[in-house]
Amino acid sequence: QVQLVESGGGSVQAGGSLRLSCVASGDTGGRTCMAWFRQAPGKERQGIADISMTNGDTNYRRSVKGRFTISIDDAKNTVYLQMNNLKPEDSAMYYCATKASAAWCGYYADYNDWGQGTQVTVSS
Repeated sequence: QVQLVESGGGSVQAGGSLRLSCVASGDTGGRTCMAWFRQAPGKERQGIADISMTNGDTNYRRSVKGRFTISIDDAKNTVYLQMNNLKPEDSAMYYCATKASAAWCGYYADYNDWGQGTQVTVSS
């Protein structure tokens, strides 16, 4: 079992930036991918960025590509999501997740360990 704790959410104005952090602990061995998801009220949870823990490859949802950057600090067991040029439609609860499967990190259906989430609110 892996425990994930997110932090860094908050309220910002459109055009602003936030950096989310997710610290992993517990049985982190064998993890292959980490990802950030978000869920807005009344909408489905969607994967927005992921990173391979074996080669560092990243993938982004089209709506955040060029504005968000996912990175990982292996020494700190921490994954980050740098979010720039935030828009009101980015407002959501943001979750980090991890998996140990061999599937592509951009395949979001099999992430099986989740954090509690951190709220991001962007005002216009």
